[in-house]
Amino acid sequence: MLITKTSEFTGVEHSLELPTVTEERLAKCWRYGGTEHIQDVFPELSSDEREFLMTGVTAEEWEEIFGVDEE
Repeated sequence: MLITKTSEFTGVEHSLELPTVTEERLAKCWRYGGTEHIQDVFPELSSDEREFLMTGVTAEEWEEIFGVDEE
């Protein structure tokens, strides 16, 4: 599914193709009106992909704003 979101940090619109994401699964997530945590609904997605679903923030934006985690 092609997801288009506006970044909550920069206001820039981004799109990301996430084949395992469906409307039905999104509806289970609290951010989309459900009651489950996104990591429980989409364990196959990376943390960057889940962040994008929640906030529209890309991995590149996150790195620009917060830097790289050295751990």
